[in-house]
Amino acid sequence: MATKDNESATNVAQYSETVAKNLARMEVLSARLAAAMTKKRQVPQSLQSPSPELYAKAGMAFTRDMMENPGKIMQTQIDYWGKTLTHYVEAQSKLMQGDFSPPTDETGSDPRFACEIWQRHPMFNYLKQQYLMNASVVLDAVSSIDGLEAQDKKRLEYFSQQIVDMMSPTNFLGTNPEALARAVETEGQSLVDGLENLVRDLERNNGELVVTLADPSAFKVGENLATTPGKVVFRNRLFELIQYAPMTEKVHKTPLVIFPPWINKFYILDLKEKNSLIRWIVEQGFTLFVVSWKNPGPDYAEVGMDEYVEEGFLEAIAQAKKITGEDKVNAVGYCIAGTTMALTLGLMTKRGDESVNSATFFTALTDFSDRGEVGVFLEDDFVDGIEEEVKRAGYLDSFYMSRTFSFLRSNDLIYRPAVRSYLMGEAPPAFDLLFWNGDGTNLPRDMAIEYLRGLCQGDKLATDGFEVLGETVTLRDVQVPLLAVACETDHIAAWKSSFRGIQKMGARSKTFLLSESGHIAGIVNPPSKKKYGHYTNGDWSGTPEEWQEAADFHEGTWWMRYGEWLAKQSGRKVSARDPGKGIADAPGTYVLETPVV
Repeated sequence: MATKDNESATNVAQYSETVAKNLARMEVLSARLAAAMTKKRQVPQSLQSPSPELYAKAGMAFTRDMMENPGKIMQTQIDYWGKTLTHYVEAQSKLMQGDFSPPTDETGSDPRFACEIWQRHPMFNYLKQQYLMNASVVLDAVSSIDGLEAQDKKRLEYFSQQIVDMMSPTNFLGTNPEALARAVETEGQSLVDGLENLVRDLERNNGELVVTLADPSAFKVGENLATTPGKVVFRNRLFELIQYAPMTEKVHKTPLVIFPPWINKFYILDLKEKNSLIRWIVEQGFTLFVVSWKNPGPDYAEVGMDEYVEEGFLEAIAQAKKITGEDKVNAVGYCIAGTTMALTLGLMTKRGDESVNSATFFTALTDFSDRGEVGVFLEDDFVDGIEEEVKRAGYLDSFYMSRTFSFLRSNDLIYRPAVRSYLMGEAPPAFDLLFWNGDGTNLPRDMAIEYLRGLCQGDKLATDGFEVLGETVTLRDVQVPLLAVACETDHIAAWKSSFRGIQKMGARSKTFLLSESGHIAGIVNPPSKKKYGHYTNGDWSGTPEEWQEAADFHEGTWWMRYGEWLAKQSGRKVSARDPGKGIADAPGTYVLETPVV
């Protein structure tokens, strides 16, 4: 008996000590939290939410709908009341009979509620079912509103979905059984760790709540990311040009220049050896140059699309020709760099410059008539706010781009990571792709305005022409042989819009490949994974839907098919070209820089 009493006393003492330590830690963290919040940046209201005009239009349309068709509204209410009350009565009846199993669950599967507790615990299953019923009726009501323009309807549905997702019971400690169980198991340590994670993220982001998606200490660019050997062989104020060391004795005669997007960093194409497209291309026997863009600050405010074309694309092409002694190069443009490459190619046609032998477009939009999912942020309310912000600051901070893209996949990139980090107290994973995702870049003032107003909103390249360096160019001016890769579930560059843009180009020889998956995973899809397949179809005569319906599906990556196409554009084999000493080792210095602002 005495031994048990001693053990009990020891356990109580240990518990008390743990609680005291955690309380003391909470006090320190609370002070840090308050200090971090005082540094919170002032985000313009116009960049916080859509214009009130959208909600006013929705309210008027809903009211008009209710007055013209009251039976429709009443039926919705009756259906909703019937479902929720029936569920409540069934749950109560079971509990009164001593049956703690949940009532029949017809709400379907949802990855947010994958934990078994949501299925078997009566209270949490009740919360789950009621939330999903309420979510369904809200979203159905929004989608059934008549009298709104198509884009307004699309935006209303998107922002309504955001509100519904935010209110999920999984996002709150008191209604998340996994988080509560973890807190009990760890004697509250998970909550202390979660608060520490929260404070750390606030401190790291000047008071803004940006969830850390990957362990920042797990990766270092140039050491375990972007390690393909090469040299920086040219540098100007806009980019460093990297020439990669050959991995074969012979290489194709025509070099390849890749232009990655400057809204992110180039090493998405060179994360690790096993999933590096850059390494794979070099291993196939191509002389490869890759542009690494400067991360601009306010001193780059006056850099616009003209400068990116002249000092970026044209200069990189000229340098690759000079270094290799070739008259032509093959070029790749990824995302926004694909859009700008189309401008460049149109300009070169106007000038009679035949320096580009063939072009490849990765997930590039050149026809913005349908801007896809990201289009909800490309109406005047948000773009006016962006223009006001860049005119004030001289550049568009990477924070705004990162937040926008995260909200396009908010459950995956905001809420689930926040739950794991703040409610469960987990450390962020060592995930290379998510590390890159958090390593954002800024955009120059003039370039941001010109791109958003002239291309995204004005759709000038696909219609009456976009002016670049004194010439007005259209998609018809893109006349070199080309291949385009789009991704089936791309939420940034919708594949059907990409198809329509390529369809309008003036080239006689076109190849279109549609990869499964999204904007990144569909491109970074190495053969070893055998994960995502792709579609091919040489008939361009119909709509994107008709093209896919008649397309052939192929298992695995498109990389090998692209390698075969590129080889045909690249001439005979010659002795491999060594980049020499260069200016610096790859991945260079620009990719490591954070601008002083």
